[in-house]
Amino acid sequence: MSTANSRMVGCAACGATNRVPAGKTAAEGKCGRCGLALSGQEPAVLTPRNFAALAERSDIPLLVDFWAPWCGPCRQMAPAFSAAAAPLGPILRLAKLNTEDEPGLAQRYAIQSIPTLMILHKGREIARQSGAMPTTAIVAWAQKALSHRGVTSL
Repeated sequence: MSTANSRMVGCAACGATNRVPAGKTAAEGKCGRCGLALSGQEPAVLTPRNFAALAERSDIPLLVDFWAPWCGPCRQMAPAFSAAAAPLGPILRLAKLNTEDEPGLAQRYAIQSIPTLMILHKGREIARQSGAMPTTAIVAWAQKALSHRGVTSL
């Protein structure tokens, strides 16, 4: 459970939930279970093993790219989504979910077209946008969606 002096951050590698002291970024923290960095430069890959830690238990909102390898617009948007990690890193975490590998997770959020971007916080959908976008549009959309929810920094 979060306190005023810490926040919970999920580990993409092992699915553990870690307490990070206030004033320390997720990028500075390491997982207490597996020892890997809690945040990286690249979007995390979502699986049933790490989904709950990143999308439901983490205090950091999660921007998910629902995609598939056969989807041309998905492949076209992939570099833009990765590039959005740097400017969005202080306020949320980025992750990709391959709808072919994880159809159950895609069904859970009623994904009907790809690419679809979705911001989740504590398992709840905050915002959704379908269609490929450039980096600047991804960043602007995510910042606007979070500001409407009162999330501007962590």
